[in-house]
Amino acid sequence: MNTSLDALLERMNVLEKEILQELQRKEAEFFYEVRQGKVRFTEEARARHRKLVTRFTSFVRSSRLISILTAPVIWSCLIPIALLDLMLSAYQFVCFPIYGIPKVRRHEFIRLDRRHLAYLNWIEKLNCEYCGYANGVLAMTGEIAARTEQYWCPIKHAIRRKSAHSRYRYFFDYGDAEHYRKQVEKLRRSFEDLKGS
Repeated sequence: MNTSLDALLERMNVLEKEILQELQRKEAEFFYEVRQGKVRFTEEARARHRKLVTRFTSFVRSSRLISILTAPVIWSCLIPIALLDLMLSAYQFVCFPIYGIPKVRRHEFIRLDRRHLAYLNWIEKLNCEYCGYANGVLAMTGEIAARTEQYWCPIKHAIRRKSAHSRYRYFFDYGDAEHYRKQVEKLRRSFEDLKGS
């Protein structure tokens, strides 16, 4: 890797640490903490949240008609997302060990913790859990595809993408044929940064 890219990656690591510190500050601000993967609110915060919940009937009456009419369309996406989740699990289980690719851990992408928010009514909790599941599966899909691409075709694109996945920075530059031919087998097995995560 070149030194300017190394410097940028180091700056990115520093920023990630700053983001983590900011998230921890928010925990204190909103009276909760995360211990052993579970969110714990203070009793005072839970009592305050219960006072702010919107009852289901009020929630429905205040909803726009278009929101109610489009809800079945939104929820119908749950079927293909659940099927995708199932297929990804099978894909990783069968293919990743054969190629020596580390498996993506579902729990690192799918977070279902919003149901513990006492200020949400049951329909808001259900909708929030659906969004957490759907976005988690889609993010996990991106990571599985990124690891697959690193094995099969680790070459950057000539035309810039809107965003790059987690493995893209390790890919060969577009047009760098010599480096690709000399290093492709090494890169296919280069997942050391994932160990211990």
